Amino acid sequence: MAPSPVTAHRLPPTDTSGLACERNRPLARWTTLRVGGPAEWSVQVRSSAELARAVTVATERDLPWRILGGGSNVLISDAGVGGLVILNAARSVLEETVCSEELRVRVESGAPLAGLARRLARAGWAGLEWGCGIPGTVGGAIVGNAGAHGGEIKDALVGATLLDNGHERAVVVTELGYGYRTSALARSPAPLPVLAAEFRLHRAAVDECLGKIAEYERWRRAHQPREHSAGSMFKNPPGTAAGRLIDAAGLKGAEHGGAQISTRHANFFVTQPGATAADIVALIRLARRTVLERFGIQLELEISPLGRWEHDPRYVGGSN
Repeated sequence: MAPSPVTAHRLPPTDTSGLACERNRPLARWTTLRVGGPAEWSVQVRSSAELARAVTVATERDLPWRILGGGSNVLISDAGVGGLVILNAARSVLEETVCSEELRVRVESGAPLAGLARRLARAGWAGLEWGCGIPGTVGGAIVGNAGAHGGEIKDALVGATLLDNGHERAVVVTELGYGYRTSALARSPAPLPVLAAEFRLHRAAVDECLGKIAEYERWRRAHQPREHSAGSMFKNPPGTAAGRLIDAAGLKGAEHGGAQISTRHANFFVTQPGATAADIVALIRLARRTVLERFGIQLELEISPLGRWEHDPRYVGGSN
C-alpha cells in the first residue's frame, strides 16, 4: 500500500502488539542507493509473525504502511515516507529433503536472496545460483520477479504465504501472475504482504553450483559498477537493453549533484556521499527524455519510488 503524507497518527514507543516503533528514523542507510529521508514511523520485525502483527496494527489504525527489505530496488524521497515503514528482518530458513534429488525450502520474506543462493549451492542444491549477486530479499524478489543470468524467481518458486485481511493465505506460483520483472502483487494498488515463500531445488554437484556462482561474480565485476546503486534503473524494452539505449544516447557518465549514470553500465545510477534522491530523479528524467527523443522508446522504471514527491519520478514531465 503506497504511503501518503500523514501527520495526525501517533504511535507509542511500544504499542499493544509488543513492537517497538521509532519516529523519524533515517532510511538512507537501509537502501543500497544510500539516499532518502526519514520514515514518519518505523519498526523492525524479525519474524513473519511480527511482520503480520505490524501490518495488522497499522491497518487497524488506518495508518499507511510500507515494507522495506534489502532496499535494493527502491528510491526513497528526500522528503521521507509517511505512515509506517516496516523494516523486514524476518530471515528463518527451514529445509525439507523430499528425496535424494529434491529439496523444499521454506524461507521468511526478509531473508537475503544472495545469502540463500550461496547457502544452498554450498550444500549441492541448484536452482537459485543466479541470485548470488542480487542484494535484495526473498520478499522483494517475489514481488518483482527478480532475475539475472537467464534465471528468474518464478523458476524455482513453488508458492508463497501472503497476509490477506489479517489471515495467512497460501498461493501457488501460477496465481502470482508473473511477467518480466513484475507480478500480480507488483501491479496491485494494494499488494498483499509476502510473509514467506517455498522453493524447489534439485541436486547437483557442489563444484558445479559454486562454479556457476564464481562465473556470475566474475561477470558482475567486469560489467557492473561497485559504487552504491539500486541495480538496474530501467526495465529492458522488448528487443533491446535499457543500458545500450542510454549509452547510445551519449549519457554514460552524466552527473547531477552526487549522482552519476555509471561509466561502466549505463543502466546503473550510482551515488557518492552527499547525493540526494533529487539528484537521481534528475538523471532518471534526463535518460527517459533523451532516449524517447532519440529512439522513440519510453523507458519504464524497474525500481520503485517510495515516499512523498513533488513530481512522480515515474513520469518524464515535471521539474525537480
